[in-house]
Amino acid sequence: MVNEDSNLEERDGTPEEFPLRADPSIPADPSVPADPSVSAHPSVSVHPSVSFHPSVSANPSSSALPSTVVQTGDLAQPSSSSSSTSPEDLSVIKVSKRRWLVVLVFSSYSMCNAFQWIQYGSINNIFMKFYGVNAFAIDWLSMCYMLTYIPLLLPVAWLLEKFGLRTIALTGSALNCLGAWVKLGSLKPHLFPVTVLGQVICSVAQVFILGMPSRIASVWFGADEVSTACAIAVFGNQLGIAIGFLVPPVLVPNIEDKDKLAYHISIMFYIIGGIATLLFILVIFVFKEKPKYAPSRAQSLSYSLAQSVPDTSYLNVIVRLFKNLNFVLLVITYGLNAGAFYALSTLLNRMVILHYPGEELNAGRIGLTIVIAGMLGAMISGIWLDKSKTYKETTLVVYIMTVVGMVVYTITLKPGHLWVVFVTSGTMGFFMTGYLPLGFEFAVELTYPESEGMSSGLLNVSAQVFGIIFTISQGQIIDHYGTMPGNIFLCVFLTLGAALTALIKADLRRQKANKENPENVCM
Repeated sequence: MVNEDSNLEERDGTPEEFPLRADPSIPADPSVPADPSVSAHPSVSVHPSVSFHPSVSANPSSSALPSTVVQTGDLAQPSSSSSSTSPEDLSVIKVSKRRWLVVLVFSSYSMCNAFQWIQYGSINNIFMKFYGVNAFAIDWLSMCYMLTYIPLLLPVAWLLEKFGLRTIALTGSALNCLGAWVKLGSLKPHLFPVTVLGQVICSVAQVFILGMPSRIASVWFGADEVSTACAIAVFGNQLGIAIGFLVPPVLVPNIEDKDKLAYHISIMFYIIGGIATLLFILVIFVFKEKPKYAPSRAQSLSYSLAQSVPDTSYLNVIVRLFKNLNFVLLVITYGLNAGAFYALSTLLNRMVILHYPGEELNAGRIGLTIVIAGMLGAMISGIWLDKSKTYKETTLVVYIMTVVGMVVYTITLKPGHLWVVFVTSGTMGFFMTGYLPLGFEFAVELTYPESEGMSSGLLNVSAQVFGIIFTISQGQIIDHYGTMPGNIFLCVFLTLGAALTALIKADLRRQKANKENPENVCM
């Protein structure tokens, strides 16, 4: 692990401690060092000046958490070995300046991975011609991202809990880099299996990426920043998709000469390989496991609960999550929305080319419009959530507007004025892709203090399952009946998702924890 410069680690001012203190008449235990930077020996029992709220249950699924009372100079150091996985002093609430660098690096390599997901689908017809395969084979280069996620979620979630954020970040960025360079071995028409191998490696890297945004936000950011931070982390993934729509049609023109086509493809592969390598190096030197101090009350209390009642059984965690009806409904609704987005992204080139032959470049620009508008929606919704905390209301409104946008896009995607398609697709994208970080943060609120990696992972599994189903089904409908029936198919399921979202109750457990222990973090 890379040592952190203290200038990046601490903010100006004195770290904030829990406001409740023990009676000063009680003397400090002389066996415990007075310097708060020095940890107590594991054999030292908890000092009597540390108490727990009587209403707190020992069950980790409880939303009520212990309220720590700290005497100046004394630290309650649990005897459990799990203490090494949490910040040094749970009584100090302080945000680290490094947090913005961490989320920026994560967002960047997530962007690189997302680009590789859509780089084939955005010029579907060109890769079909180069490799001599059908459209369904190219579609699978996108769907393999969805397929590999499903069986690998639990192993990667276990690795996240066992080894932490830094190990997962290193693994994800390394696999992303490896997959990019493997694709350079597929620059001949008969080497389609090699490009499939490279894409599968990148799809495995994605499993180490998709569940990270809410975890990074919780571990590194204060209570008034978590939604914005999560939106920034998701922002990188969306930006990668946007660039994946824009750049491949520019770098790889639709030409007949396969040798020249191979040259243009190699330029794209070399660029992405170089960027992936640079980002892997940045992760090595920049990405840190966690800040020195907990950034919020909720995170501090989550560390405390994990130390006092460790629960490493993933089966128990999953059972608890699926007993939470509100979370189950969110898993379904998130999957319907994200799955529709995956299907649209994968099949967009085919839909536009059917109505506007020879418009590969504009097909990519339409995809870019969808994602850029969604990135704007994600940032606005993240900032709004940090200010208003209206998770249920915001999620429902955005979902309903997604349905409206999809209906309007379906009606206008026909031969006529291409600029109208740009406008309607952008409106749809603002809400459809803007919904994605909302789902992550709403899930954390509904399931706190359970692992953010597990709740996000289950949302993503749902998205991948529906993404595969929708991509295959809509692709077949488009081939046999046209684009409008295919888009109506998605409209029906998005309407179902909006109806189910209305049934979710706003049980905001993380917000309750922060309100019970109000923050006044020293900036």
